Amino acid sequence: MKRSVLFWIIAVVITIASAVYQRLTGPTYPVSEVARIGDSQLSYRLLRSHVIDEDAPVRIATTDTTLQAVVHWKRYPTDDPFTVDTMRAENGALVSTLPRQPKAGKLEYYVEVSKQAEMVRVPTAGPITIRFKGDVPIYVLIPHVLAMFVAMLLATRTGLEAFMAEPRYRAFTTWTLVILAVGGFVLGPIMQWFAFDHWWTGWPFDDDVTDNKTLVAFLGWVVAAIAIRRSKRPAAWVLGAAILMLVVYLIPHSAFGSELDYSTMTTKHGG
Repeated sequence: MKRSVLFWIIAVVITIASAVYQRLTGPTYPVSEVARIGDSQLSYRLLRSHVIDEDAPVRIATTDTTLQAVVHWKRYPTDDPFTVDTMRAENGALVSTLPRQPKAGKLEYYVEVSKQAEMVRVPTAGPITIRFKGDVPIYVLIPHVLAMFVAMLLATRTGLEAFMAEPRYRAFTTWTLVILAVGGFVLGPIMQWFAFDHWWTGWPFDDDVTDNKTLVAFLGWVVAAIAIRRSKRPAAWVLGAAILMLVVYLIPHSAFGSELDYSTMTTKHGG
């Protein structure tokens, strides 16, 4: 197998692994678990992100029709007392809803399931938060995701070019910068606008982690592009930019993202 083909395979594996890791560790990924109460099994996938156009469903799957459950929720972060809503049995599950919120609004919630004198709380790790956002059109979402995925793939492959006998740094670096710029600085802000009514919430205007990590990765490749033209040994710069990109991608997406301050009804970003 040619080294170039092998490097492409390695780049694909690293990109897929980082994307899966980022997705599963992100604060908007649903909490999925299986719990037990007595001899009954509870299966649930509790949402941590939802659109503003409708109430968010809460569903605990179970075949035990004798179970009773309530969902506790409150606006986050506030000192509001928890509201308690009784869940109803429907199609093999205990179901309820959380009231829709404005863009970037959050609710903190958990569920208590009872059977006679026994009670379990889910999720088992404690209350979780769900953030509401505007609906992002599929024609923006898919190109953004693809662009960021391809940018990571190209960045990894460009870094591996340092181990080629005759590296083609300039072409790979140029394409990495172009795709990253389109995904992160064109499509990304458009997504942000649809979701939270803001175009850019990173430096120098605010502290949104997702925007800032994109900026850091881009600047890393700008430095690498300059080094390719000016340094006699650009391999270290290119490899460094690729490693920086990987580290950036391992930071969970939407961590410390947009959040509505209910006391002022303004949105803060990061921090």
